[in-house]
Amino acid sequence: MQQDVTFALTVALIVAEVAMVLRAMLRPLREPTSRIAWVITILVLPVVGIVAYLLLGEARISAKRRDRFAAVDRLLPRPDGDPEAAHLVGAGAHAAPFARGRAVNGLPPTLFNSATLFADSNTAIDAMIADIDAAETTVHLCFYIWLADTNGIKMRDALIRASRRGIAVRVLTDALGSRSFHRSDHWQRLRAAGVDARIALPVGGLVWTLIRGRLDLRNHRKTLVVDNRIGWCGSQNIADPEFRIKARFGPWIDVMTRWEGPVARHLQFLFAGDWMAEDGDDITALLAPRSHAAPPGAPGIAAQVIGTGPNVTHPAMTECFAELVHAARRELTITTPYFVPDDQLLYALLSAARRGVRVALIVPRRNDSWIVAGASRSTYADLLHAGVELYEFRPGLLHAKTMVADGVTALIGSANLDRRSFELNFENNVLFADAVLAGEVGALQERWIAQSDRVTLQRVRSFGVLERLWQNLMAMFGPVL
Repeated sequence: MQQDVTFALTVALIVAEVAMVLRAMLRPLREPTSRIAWVITILVLPVVGIVAYLLLGEARISAKRRDRFAAVDRLLPRPDGDPEAAHLVGAGAHAAPFARGRAVNGLPPTLFNSATLFADSNTAIDAMIADIDAAETTVHLCFYIWLADTNGIKMRDALIRASRRGIAVRVLTDALGSRSFHRSDHWQRLRAAGVDARIALPVGGLVWTLIRGRLDLRNHRKTLVVDNRIGWCGSQNIADPEFRIKARFGPWIDVMTRWEGPVARHLQFLFAGDWMAEDGDDITALLAPRSHAAPPGAPGIAAQVIGTGPNVTHPAMTECFAELVHAARRELTITTPYFVPDDQLLYALLSAARRGVRVALIVPRRNDSWIVAGASRSTYADLLHAGVELYEFRPGLLHAKTMVADGVTALIGSANLDRRSFELNFENNVLFADAVLAGEVGALQERWIAQSDRVTLQRVRSFGVLERLWQNLMAMFGPVL
């Protein structure tokens, strides 16, 4: 009897293994390295591998939520762009990233924009609060993490003040990233004051969430839109730079951009899609076409909003990054806290350096994710041999996500150069062409380089055998995780 049970379990396990291997092999839009990694995991660790694949193997959202996103996307009107902006960026050396970015959301480039760069977290929060205090009609906020620290409470109070004077305040924060804030009385105080505060991608029951979709598909966006004319985009969460929940890695170094002009309505488009997908009220009227007078000093900055997420079937974010890397002719400087590139992006960086582009990559010396730190350092030797300049930032966790090409074109926003941002998270970035603003971002990058240790081949060769094994093991699991 016991032998029969053992035989039946063995057969069941073999059938389950074969089914999972076939599913991993037949899954569309998956890199070969990812297929290989999953097949090996399933075969070598049968039970663990099968369970892991069911939980983490596919960047899927529930069918109900996927249909809701699609329905909202069909309903939303696309804010208009500027033919002059399209001509301007199309005639430039960096036309390809703008073309690829437009294909993601159907959002064209715009002109008549002005922008201010904020590299100090406290100053950025104070400026956002000043915009909220001056709001006349609407305040729309979407952030991944909201902590109940000094800046978090200041933001709460500003939103309450706005709501009490009759401003329509809509707030959307991620279910996991802001979970402690949602469980606090601060969240209830917002709602009691009339703020329409909603949770993005709610988890619900753990088991049911894992059955119908992935738990770690998150809304990682960081944006604020005020009166449909001012938009904020960058890397900062609503938190103090000390980021006390991970204080030993602090301070967090972030960058936010404050935009005025048509690009603000394009950020509004992303917010509207997220908002209405979470059963928020219909705010499509804010996206209706409108004429806009050119501000003094027109045409201003050419800018384009790019929003990606697991509801996009193709790897849009990594393609946008790679297009900008390929477009660089003289120099390319990148900052990211989490560097776990896929093959497309890694080869683009290696190719750029080999064709003579000065490529500089700045990452934190101490990363809050030991998995990412190991996977990131596994790429160091290849990057250095190709001629990439590698820097590890010393003073804290460099959390800014920036990419500047040739001192003219830049990307700034919420997306990291890792697979979570490429495949799992909802992200928002602004791609722009402007020598002045790109120069300001470039000056920040040079300041960070001055506070960094340059990584040399000598240091990489000093990695011990166990350290290199660990790094390569983490890199191998990159396509899995």
